[in-house]
Amino acid sequence: MVLQEKAVRPAAPAPRRAFLRGTVQVVGELLITAGIILLLFVAWQLWWTNVESDARQSQVIKEFAQDLAAPATTEPAPVASAPPAGAEDFGKPVVGTAPGHAGTIGIMYIPRFGPGYTRPIVQGTSQDVLDTLGLGHYSNTAMPGAVGNFAVAGHRQTHGAVLDNIHTLVPGDKIYVQTKDGFYVYVFRNNQIVLPSRTDVLEPVPTQPGVTPTESYLTMTSCNPRFGAEERIIAYALLDSWRPASAGPPAEIAAQVAAATGRS
Repeated sequence: MVLQEKAVRPAAPAPRRAFLRGTVQVVGELLITAGIILLLFVAWQLWWTNVESDARQSQVIKEFAQDLAAPATTEPAPVASAPPAGAEDFGKPVVGTAPGHAGTIGIMYIPRFGPGYTRPIVQGTSQDVLDTLGLGHYSNTAMPGAVGNFAVAGHRQTHGAVLDNIHTLVPGDKIYVQTKDGFYVYVFRNNQIVLPSRTDVLEPVPTQPGVTPTESYLTMTSCNPRFGAEERIIAYALLDSWRPASAGPPAEIAAQVAAATGRS
């Protein structure tokens, strides 16, 4: 009996094997290159844009400090005894005039975000403002201290990450706004997660269109979640007090103001 020989599959021609091997190598290199580019892009977004924005915002604060009105006299003011807690009354807050686009309104200090948190507040919410200059003021909302809604926006994770820790605020936290006219003290009340289409949070009375305001609100808006933009996180605060520039900063932020502006 003759055994049937096993069929032997002919080997692929050498040029075909070389072509396949070359194709796999090129695809692999392209994937590696794409991965490196993606990593560099993420690093640029999460690190370098913050570095650039921090530097520019520091410059904006320095320029704001230089524009603050100089004292009328160089002689030291007489030392007065400290008034009892809560006894200071400076009357109705002075409300400044909104500057032109990208003009500086003032500085925001939020102790909950750390002793070094000082961010400029700039007119407008377009990309050129939010990506570089700091907190952007919604131009159709009130100015600091005014009855109504003083609303600002800021990035969460990139371009300075000015509101990265907005979710850490707790009721009772104080938020300080400094302008050339003085210091406005807002007290955080609550936050809310909404869809990007919820523009009613910018109404004079937040979320209540058509209602006439009787109080002074601060509304801060940012993207949510921290690494996404599917929603918006909104933080609401109410004006608690104010003091003119001539009275100096509130004691709680005096050191921050001095460090940020070079003035006590």
